[in-house]
Amino acid sequence: MFDTLKSRIFQGNQFIKDIKNAPMREQFRGFPVLKNSNCDNCKKCLDVCPAGALSLNPLKIDMGKCTFCGMCKNVCERNAINFSNFYKLSATNRNNLVIDENISKENFYKTAVEVKKEITSMFSQSLKLRQVSAGGCNGCEMELNACSNVNFDMGRFGIDFVASPRHADGIVITGPITKNMAYALEDCYKATPNPKIVILCGACAISGGVYQNSDEIDRSFLEKHKIDLYIPGCPVHPLTFINGILDFIRERK
Repeated sequence: MFDTLKSRIFQGNQFIKDIKNAPMREQFRGFPVLKNSNCDNCKKCLDVCPAGALSLNPLKIDMGKCTFCGMCKNVCERNAINFSNFYKLSATNRNNLVIDENISKENFYKTAVEVKKEITSMFSQSLKLRQVSAGGCNGCEMELNACSNVNFDMGRFGIDFVASPRHADGIVITGPITKNMAYALEDCYKATPNPKIVILCGACAISGGVYQNSDEIDRSFLEKHKIDLYIPGCPVHPLTFINGILDFIRERK
């Protein structure tokens, strides 16, 4: 018992107390910082981007496609492309994920997630989610598992993953949605009781990511059903996921 107490004192509080304002390491690639005036349209960034996330005239990055690999920054000799360590990247509108030099991280965060009264009244105290890996590489899936560990502990906010769609308030989709998973995803959606929400988590789910041109994916699910929240990343960081959910289901104070 005494060894346990000594270990507890030595380790301190392992959980992140202030999840809304938790510090992020400097090396983390988050919200893009662009300088279109520095861009000379050399197209080197277009050539190295694995997901086709960049466009020129003006310079833009689509965070829904971006894998945050940093290759574009590395080849840009004019310092037109950089990444901050700002991790609050979620949006309720797909178009808001397309970033240019006129969109600052502060303005993005203020407007990207639309808070709706019907969502906050229904899910602000308790949100149960069924996660569907629709052909993912297991990167996002591992990060979502970490959301429930002792460090991030999203259960303290009433947010949990459940084993059955029958017990869920919504589904979280990871992966590009392969043909082999298309039916299972649709079946999971139908099994989730109304009202329900649908969240796309990660570049693969949002846009197909590096697999967007593959003949083996079937993204017709996204054409049939409304998507409520987009959470970028490759993989998605637990802080990005938890803050995105909290901003979506709760009024900001």
